[in-house]
Amino acid sequence: MPERPASCYRRFDTPPYTRKEYIRGVPGSKITKFDFGNTKGDFPVKLTLVPLEAGQIRHNALEAARVIATKHLSAVLGETGYHLKVRVYPHQVLRENKMMAFAGADRLQDGMRKSFGKPAGTAARLRFLQPIMDVYVPADKKEVAKTALKLVMAKVPMPTRILEESNACLR
Repeated sequence: MPERPASCYRRFDTPPYTRKEYIRGVPGSKITKFDFGNTKGDFPVKLTLVPLEAGQIRHNALEAARVIATKHLSAVLGETGYHLKVRVYPHQVLRENKMMAFAGADRLQDGMRKSFGKPAGTAARLRFLQPIMDVYVPADKKEVAKTALKLVMAKVPMPTRILEESNACLR
C-alpha cells in the first residue's frame, strides 16, 4: 500500500509514542547518517533551518531533505567545502489503521472499533524554532548554503526560516 500524505502526520495532538522496546514491528528509519561533508573543518558561517510552528517531519522527508542538500552542496563546494548536520532524530512511532478498499471489505474489517493502528513509520517532533539542520560554510560561500536550504524548505511539511550566524566555528 502507498504511504499516506504528509498532511496526515504534520500536526500532533496525542502523547508521544516512542518506547520501541514495547512496540513490535517498528520500521527502521530511512535517515541513518546525520553528519556530511568536512566534519573537522573550520567554517566561520553557520546557517540553520528552523520551523516557524510546532509539527512533525516523517523520516522519509528528513532523508529527502538531507539528500537534496548534500547533492547541491557537494556539487558546488565539493566534498570538503562544507559541513551539514541534521539535528533531529525521528523517535516518534507513527500508527496507521489500515482500511481495506475492495468489494466486500465491509464484512472483513471493523472500521473504527479498536482502531489503535499498527506502526507505519517514524517522525521527528519539532518545537517552534528548534533547529532541523545546520550548514557550516566558508564566508564567501554563504549564498550556496542558502540555496541548498531553500531546496530543503520544499521537502519540509511546515513553514521554515533560515537563520544565519557568523564566526560559528564552535560546534
